[in-house]
Amino acid sequence: MATVLFVCVGNQGRSLMGERLFRRAAGRRHAARSAGAAPGLVSHPEVVAVLAELGIDATDHVPRRLDGVLLDWADVVVSTCDGVCPPTPDKVRCDWQIRDPMGRPLEEVRAIRDEIARRVDELVAELG
Repeated sequence: MATVLFVCVGNQGRSLMGERLFRRAAGRRHAARSAGAAPGLVSHPEVVAVLAELGIDATDHVPRRLDGVLLDWADVVVSTCDGVCPPTPDKVRCDWQIRDPMGRPLEEVRAIRDEIARRVDELVAELG
């Protein structure tokens, strides 16, 4: 079982989508969490809405701060945006440059969701 940590700035959008889409794709084979360098207070409502379209409930998500405990837990660290994740020399690292969904229209947030889902599916396939 691999443990995957998705990271972005606020843990309100990209990393939340990564975590929830990964959980759906991996089932019980792997585990996922998410965190932010500067977590916000609540998830972006447009992100919760587009996940709900796929049957994924993210209404219970509470943004959390990236810390050493989470980094120690992870085998794989996925940074979904630039410059928010500290160096992780002993971890498998994936750097995804994903647009921020905050405040974007739903059709753009759906496209971001679908891009993350595609990358998540590739990651799950790599992990086996």
